[in-house]
Amino acid sequence: MLDKVFIVEDDATIVKLLHDRLQEEFKVAATENYRAVTSEIQEYQPDLILMDITLPYFNGFYWTTEVRKTSQVPIIFISSATDEMNAVMAMNMGADDFISKPFSVEVLIAKINALLRRTKLQTDHILYEKFKLDLTGIFSDGQNEVTLTRTETVILKILLEQAGSVVDKQVIVKKLWESDDYIDANTLNVNMSRLRKKLAPLHFDAIHTIQGVGYVVK
Repeated sequence: MLDKVFIVEDDATIVKLLHDRLQEEFKVAATENYRAVTSEIQEYQPDLILMDITLPYFNGFYWTTEVRKTSQVPIIFISSATDEMNAVMAMNMGADDFISKPFSVEVLIAKINALLRRTKLQTDHILYEKFKLDLTGIFSDGQNEVTLTRTETVILKILLEQAGSVVDKQVIVKKLWESDDYIDANTLNVNMSRLRKKLAPLHFDAIHTIQGVGYVVK
């Protein structure tokens, strides 16, 4: 499942440049109504926001303050302003990083990926479609929930974080050993069967076995 990036920028050339390159690695959208930026963000539910400072009607500082009232989504400021004061203001308003125009898109992508990695390490839950995995071991569909063991939680976390990609069995076993759950491939099969049974009442049937390789959520 691709991370979602939302661009708040009024320069059409820059928006196109960013959209064309970023969509190779992310799901990308850009603001269309500069009077309703927070509404568009709430509807899109991005994993990260790219925020320009100079915008029509209200500047990026204002919109960041509004976003921070309800969300801790990572925000990277983009601006032609290179003075230190704007960078400091951006951080004080709740930004997570800052990059000045002109900039390298590849450097920006590196910043995006680094920030997304840090954010995922800090998160206490993972969302997949209508489902939510709380890393304390609760999996829910918004109405009903089931309680998972520590091992089941780690397995599901690994698969959800790489949704859409096949995860090798040995990768899962190695991660479990790192978290002090000492299991082998055979024990993994048992845990996977138990996990699927627990998730069945919530109609979560997205875990598929790739014979001889591993598992994929899709």
